[in-house]
Amino acid sequence: MTLAIALPVSAAKREFDFAPADHQKIARIVYDTLGILLPEGKSQLVYGRVAPRVRACGLTSVSAYLAVIEQDEDERNRMLDALTTNHTSFFREAHHFEDFVERMWPTLSQRLASGGRVRLWSAACSSGEEPYTWLMAALGHDRSAAQRLLKGDLRMLATDVSPSVLETARAGRYSADTLRTVPAKLRATWVSDRLVVDQALREAISFRPLNLLGPWPMKGRFDAICCRNVMIYFDEPTKAKLQARLADHLETGGMLYIGHSERLSPEVAARFDCVGRTAYLKVRA
Repeated sequence: MTLAIALPVSAAKREFDFAPADHQKIARIVYDTLGILLPEGKSQLVYGRVAPRVRACGLTSVSAYLAVIEQDEDERNRMLDALTTNHTSFFREAHHFEDFVERMWPTLSQRLASGGRVRLWSAACSSGEEPYTWLMAALGHDRSAAQRLLKGDLRMLATDVSPSVLETARAGRYSADTLRTVPAKLRATWVSDRLVVDQALREAISFRPLNLLGPWPMKGRFDAICCRNVMIYFDEPTKAKLQARLADHLETGGMLYIGHSERLSPEVAARFDCVGRTAYLKVRA
């Protein structure tokens, strides 16, 4: 997950009053709820995201809006959604999917063919490009072989805190420009002429809302987890806590993939071997 960059809005041109105390209050709500840091340097971004909600509520200041969300949980969630709008792409950091296909997929596909189960998790999946990429890369362009595997016990969980991006992900409909990074053979196999991801892939993925800092309902462990480009917004204690939870939900011998600028905390790193670029094999429980 990557927060999109908002264009600066100078204080002189602001439609609504927005005091430093308003930013601090919003930053505290976001940190306490989602663990995301919004320092003073992001005040223009915050204003750009919150202003449409102030306008939609018919208010004249951000402080008045903050008073509303103290009482209105639905509006509070709409603000959080606005502040966590994501930017992603198909086949972003493609080396992770290449590693998975080479390192994990031969064993996992054989397990599926033998009647076993495979569980994958795309954490902070944004608008769906990552989980769809993951399955496309694994299943390849041999549709008949892929269909046999999809009939097995293969399930991918894809989660995000933003309801709006999950709606896009479930629909699986993307623009031609968004789909341009999908290799031609895979696009021909898995994307319709109407630019919709194939129903077989959509049905293999369960898109669910999940706050990574909140309770997790999942009971079993996963064979591989992608949690990429979200921890860059967290402080070190939050990163360490999240990474430990991810490790606990990963099978020994499973893979954890994180973003190119992210690193495991020392305590969690002791449970893994780094086997590629931000690709970690769990070797200790």
